[in-house]
Amino acid sequence: MAVAYFCFNAELNYFLPKHQKQVKISHYFEERNSIKDTIESFGIPHTEVNSIEVNGEYVNFSYIIQDEDNINVYPISASLNTSSISLRPKAPSVIRFVLDVHLGKLATSLRLLGFDTLYSNDYGDEELAQISSNQERILLTRDKGLLMRSLVTHGYYVRNTQPQQQILEVMQRFDLFTVVSPFKRCLRCNGLLVSVDKESVIDQLPANIELQINEFHRCQDCTQIYWKGSHYTRLQNFIAEIMGRE
Repeated sequence: MAVAYFCFNAELNYFLPKHQKQVKISHYFEERNSIKDTIESFGIPHTEVNSIEVNGEYVNFSYIIQDEDNINVYPISASLNTSSISLRPKAPSVIRFVLDVHLGKLATSLRLLGFDTLYSNDYGDEELAQISSNQERILLTRDKGLLMRSLVTHGYYVRNTQPQQQILEVMQRFDLFTVVSPFKRCLRCNGLLVSVDKESVIDQLPANIELQINEFHRCQDCTQIYWKGSHYTRLQNFIAEIMGRE
């Protein structure tokens, strides 16, 4: 039986069980396998890998592991040297997201900050992978298996389980602080908001709002109406707290 030795660096250890973290792992095998499939057998999605070094030489995901290989696997955060082969595809020209069913509150927060974010609790795994691929959207998920689909090239496994920590994690991971544009998207459907005259929506307003508010926006897609009500200060404070963590 052949053996290859794996070292997973930095945050890639997050995906490993305790006894495999920060150590050289002996991986025994009989069949020919690509290094991509072997890395994912450890529970590490390929979307989390930036570069792979085998016996001092950098390789791509199609490399077939050999007996006695010494393999170092580096995460997205790792700096590449001039001889490295980057395994990350070119970043989308426009940052857009699609989220799985577990991340509804994160989707709302991203929309609040102005990011084009698709979310539905009806999306299946295949549909999520197709949307991510066809529309060049970054797939955010709490499902490692979803990120292991070959169709997914832009994806990220969200580590935190608390929604406010999740939005901060994503903001930091994709360096989004300089491109925030709050209150431009519908929190319900992701459509863009446009300013509308009070007269055009007055018949849809509660009586107390009709008397107190004069500035309104409407979603171009679902026609939801927005105004600066009692919740507006709370949302402003939420945004300020996130931006203060840059």
